[in-house]
Amino acid sequence: MKTYLAKKGDVERKWYVIDASGQVLGRLAVKVANILRGRNKPVFTPQTDTGDFVVVINADKVALTGKKEDQLKYMFYSGYVGGESYRSLSEMREQRPEFIIEHAVKGMLPKNRLAREMLKKLKVYRGAEHPHAAQNPEELSLK
Repeated sequence: MKTYLAKKGDVERKWYVIDASGQVLGRLAVKVANILRGRNKPVFTPQTDTGDFVVVINADKVALTGKKEDQLKYMFYSGYVGGESYRSLSEMREQRPEFIIEHAVKGMLPKNRLAREMLKKLKVYRGAEHPHAAQNPEELSLK
């Protein structure tokens, strides 16, 4: 029996909506990364993008465990000497809560060109509204 390897054109992509309110960030990011890669499908092939689209809503209501809300800091670098700056998680939650989920999911994908393509299928929104109703996304419960 031959091993089936999925081709890029053979993959049928679905859309999923995940509500992040009350979800723990790390556990949410693992589930989202697996869906983006296609690990939840029987035709999963590591070298092919077999994943689905994921829409995450209520990004500002994601939960963290322990003291991460106070201690976690994100580093940004301008490219100039001495041009690094830090922002705390609580600061990022006020300004750009989408970044928190995108950053966590990006860290759980492989570090290559394929992962950068997979990350384009992730759509994160601050509130409960999203503009992807035309794609008929399926509600996905992670609990």
